[in-house]
Amino acid sequence: MRRSSNQMGPGGVGLWVFKLQTGILILQGSSSSGHAETSKVSNMVEWTEFERATIQDIFSKMDYESVGHNALTRCLVVYPWTQRYFGKFGNLYNAAAIAGNPLVAAHGAVVLHGLDKAVKNMDNIKATYAELSVLHSEKLHVDPDNFRLLADCLTIVVASTLGSGFTAEVQAAFQKFLAVVTAALRKQYH
Repeated sequence: MRRSSNQMGPGGVGLWVFKLQTGILILQGSSSSGHAETSKVSNMVEWTEFERATIQDIFSKMDYESVGHNALTRCLVVYPWTQRYFGKFGNLYNAAAIAGNPLVAAHGAVVLHGLDKAVKNMDNIKATYAELSVLHSEKLHVDPDNFRLLADCLTIVVASTLGSGFTAEVQAAFQKFLAVVTAALRKQYH
């Protein structure tokens, strides 16, 4: 993250602008009351040819059922509070029960197939996930931080699957992609 400018906001309030490699701007500063504030603003994401090719390559080789199952299992085990959204899945009492739960496996595959939509629409991920963002925000009431947790678990599973092929450059492209997807899913949250 790098600071790109220090600007004065309305009423002389300082506003720091940070630019992330993911194409998301983070605005941090203080309000007129002196309280720190942070907001995120998505802008058009620019993808390099390497990033596009890398994302396409990863997903073309991916076993959606296996990777999705392993990523969701890892998320539910490592971050047990995320289990509250899956009450209808039955037995989630321990790691073995979660890993052996067919509903966890099925939903993990659904998540990965959902990511495939972003792969096919990399220039318009925000619009691609507009309805899904509303669903998770307004109907399911999912804590938006959980998208990042699942993305982190997915990164670990993909890294273990690709082994030495998951270089720093590949990881950077993959995490940029997941950060853009996560930002799109958070879009409808207030």
